[in-house]
Amino acid sequence: MPEKKSQKYPCDRHIMQQAIEKALALGASIAGYVPARLLRDCPSARAEGYRGWDTFTGSVIVLGLYHDPARPEMDWWEEGRSTPGDRMLRGMTTAIADWLRKEYGRDARDIPYQTGAGGIFLKDAAVLAGLGCIGKSNLVIVPKYGPRVRFRALWADLELKDTVSVSLPSPCDECPRPCETACPQNALPGGRYSRERCLRRMDADRMEAAGMERHSGVASPVDHCRTCDLVCPAGTASGKKRNPRR
Repeated sequence: MPEKKSQKYPCDRHIMQQAIEKALALGASIAGYVPARLLRDCPSARAEGYRGWDTFTGSVIVLGLYHDPARPEMDWWEEGRSTPGDRMLRGMTTAIADWLRKEYGRDARDIPYQTGAGGIFLKDAAVLAGLGCIGKSNLVIVPKYGPRVRFRALWADLELKDTVSVSLPSPCDECPRPCETACPQNALPGGRYSRERCLRRMDADRMEAAGMERHSGVASPVDHCRTCDLVCPAGTASGKKRNPRR
């Protein structure tokens, strides 16, 4: 673990501000932080329990990257490689972690995407970091981009006692909720998210990609359903009519 040199380096709050600015300079659409201790009792942890993440000191820096519907390939899942968008985010978190170690002598590391691999509940972390709110679609709704943002995070040995989290109003309250009516799996009956039905759609997407690979002999990425986020009117492009692929 890199040695701290508090007598030489600026305070943790200043370093965090520099880290957020660096994230944006590297290409993140949004970035924020949350003290890691607050993740211990986040809603998903209360419901499911953590299966790998066990670090509740320091801070978690959350990066969000806008996934433009005009670039659907950013969301295509490739076995063993994740998605192109996630690889872009991982490059950012890794670069920030390296910079924190070299520039300020602070330990830092990328956090795996999957909770089963030691990751965190990213949607909870994004909300606690003040980046958005959970919508009726079970996606994080970001004021500027709607639900079309993907997240990744890194842990940093920076102790901040407070959080910049704010309670953002939900745009779903005054929305006709096209996500509910357009979902091909009816995974949002009555405005309540059904994880089981949504996962059935994801399983079908994977089976479709596997079938294409068997037929062509060429690996095919998984093009997961994005109907709920593509029809959502939240975000700066809300005036443009979207055409979900399913």
